[in-house]
Amino acid sequence: MAAGKPARAKIRALFLDVDGVLTDGRIYLDGRGHELKVFNTKDGHGMRKAAAAGITVCWISGRSSPATALRARELGVRLCYQGVRDKRAQLESVRRRLALSRAETASMGDDELDIPMFEATGLSACPADAVAAARRAATVVLESPGGGGAVREFVELILKRNGAGRRR
Repeated sequence: MAAGKPARAKIRALFLDVDGVLTDGRIYLDGRGHELKVFNTKDGHGMRKAAAAGITVCWISGRSSPATALRARELGVRLCYQGVRDKRAQLESVRRRLALSRAETASMGDDELDIPMFEATGLSACPADAVAAARRAATVVLESPGGGGAVREFVELILKRNGAGRRR
């Protein structure tokens, strides 16, 4: 660390939007109205790596979907909030409950409704195919698209930033 330069806080919680981040944003409906979503296994493994490194993963979605709830359970994501109108308020409620500072949190979203999450966290990112407003507001614009490994890419960036894997 350079002299006089304060150490960055380690990221201890990661807040993720679902549609357009964990998925490509498309929603498939069958003839009976059953919803299907496609989740990327690379992103799933990234979230498991984050959890193994002590990072709490939280999903905050504006929509409600049984597919989202099922995938969260499969990945062991216990903090999964759906049908959320005010994502910033939900994020801040969880952050307070976890006793974390803004600097210890990161968020990822792909659309205008996610920008308040960016403003409430110390580090933010969006997939390469996010809307222009989200790309302008995010700290980092990732190379991968939503549903195409962007979450894994962000987790790897966070783990590197946190110093995971470095020898002392």
